[in-house]
Amino acid sequence: MATFTFQKHIPRRTFLQTTALSVALPFLESMCPALSKAAQLGSPRRFVGVSNELGFYAPHLFPEEAGSKYELTRYLQPLADLREQFTVVSGVSHPGVSRGHVSDVCILTATPNNSGSYFRNGVSLDQLMARDLGQETRFRSLTLSVAADMSTSFTPLGAMIAPESSPARLFARLFGKETPQAQRETIERLREGRTILDVVGEEAKSMQKRVGAGDRDKLDAFFTSVRELERSLSADEQWALKPKPQVGAEAPKPIVNRADFIGFENQMYELMALALETDSTRFITLHIGGGNAKLPLEGVEEGYHNLSHHGQDPTKVAQLAVVEQAQMSAWGDFLRRLQRVQEGTHTLLEQTMVMLTSNLGNASSHDTRNMPVVFAGGGFRHGQHLAFDRNNNHPLANLYVSMLQRLGLPYDRFATGTSPLPGLEMIPSA
Repeated sequence: MATFTFQKHIPRRTFLQTTALSVALPFLESMCPALSKAAQLGSPRRFVGVSNELGFYAPHLFPEEAGSKYELTRYLQPLADLREQFTVVSGVSHPGVSRGHVSDVCILTATPNNSGSYFRNGVSLDQLMARDLGQETRFRSLTLSVAADMSTSFTPLGAMIAPESSPARLFARLFGKETPQAQRETIERLREGRTILDVVGEEAKSMQKRVGAGDRDKLDAFFTSVRELERSLSADEQWALKPKPQVGAEAPKPIVNRADFIGFENQMYELMALALETDSTRFITLHIGGGNAKLPLEGVEEGYHNLSHHGQDPTKVAQLAVVEQAQMSAWGDFLRRLQRVQEGTHTLLEQTMVMLTSNLGNASSHDTRNMPVVFAGGGFRHGQHLAFDRNNNHPLANLYVSMLQRLGLPYDRFATGTSPLPGLEMIPSA
């Protein structure tokens, strides 16, 4: 990747810490394949994408029956009261995405990764939504994680957005009071960031005279991203002058046991709900890591990652079920929190599309087919099991097309998705 020596004495790290988007000159034809371009957007609805790195044990998740009269499985039983608010989707995956754990970066991009040794990711669904729709809130999007140093959020140029993994820091970012001095420092960092963009932009313009037509197209796309980031920084500067919302909740208390994944998940879900309730953001991703800690749950005696590689050992499957059922219960509590909030004639859940999924359909064998998907809220007709062919999977990205269209956006495709998901209907009045 091309690098530059900045003429002004502004630490580049300062700028990168100011915003979630990272900026670098695009790879050109002499460096890599063509980059994807993101389209223009505009809509006020919400999306939350939750991904679990180690998946879910399929026999405990997927019902045997398709349609609305399916029997609740073990993992769906904690969601019994929400049955009409979610849809279970089986027999879906991302075409061209494989390579086991490495595929976690493709969950929300659906970018094929098995064409060779070189891989450059595309824009993630949440960032495509937030690109033009996020300017109405203080935070265009929130990228969060539990027990993971990666995220599923990627910029239009394919750069991963670093996640926030501390509930305490997230609370301070969302609701912490800032002194006048802190506000001035924030504004100064934002202005420094705009200055760095000016420098990078000028250097990029000088390259236009030395590259071919194909590379000039890529530079044009890069300039578009720079202009969008400039607008974002200007908006952030205005938000920095406005007081943050005040909430009755207190900052999360530290969790002493770092292996308490469920405790961290619950804290993150509470803050995510508050962020949506206060309209601090409308687009959130949460990635749950797959470490090998032994969770403090009754009946669990081995590390989480080891249990995911159960090889159908009944003892391991039983322990894994305890972990995964607890995760499903935590997700259900988040849905209930959104359902309790009334927003005009609808609940917050009806206004928020919430997807729970994983890059692995079978973590024990690192299989990326038959990804687990439970999709709730957002103004769709739910209460059903959409069962596609588990031998010849349907593209999961078609669900992403449905979500983009639910936002009122003129998309008929996203990555490997070429149409809305069959069987998933929008509620016209929602």
